[in-house]
Amino acid sequence: MASATSKKMELKLTGVARASLEELLLDYKAFLRQRGLPIWDKDSPEALRVRKKRVSDLSDLSDWSNLSDPETFANVMICLINQATYLLRGQIQSLEERFLQEGGFTERLYHARKRARKNR
Repeated sequence: MASATSKKMELKLTGVARASLEELLLDYKAFLRQRGLPIWDKDSPEALRVRKKRVSDLSDLSDWSNLSDPETFANVMICLINQATYLLRGQIQSLEERFLQEGGFTERLYHARKRARKNR
């Protein structure tokens, strides 16, 4: 919704979303460390399996019967958070480039007002 009126606000809120996910990532890692449970390496077979999985609805999770296991659940969440933050980094980079090229809503209004005054 914020992107409809302000690219600057969209950029800010996307950054907030990324920061929130990174905080959650730290929480899941701390959860595993405090319980002496392993954190999967990003290239472990388990993590690769999560990254290859495409979930379109909850029924796609039926083969993940071990999600009730705290180690598996926390590590799956870590994998998903890493994927989401990767995508958000790309979105933020794209938003920054567009903002630099096109400017923001306020800036475009200013230039439109300036043109209108000049054409009077």
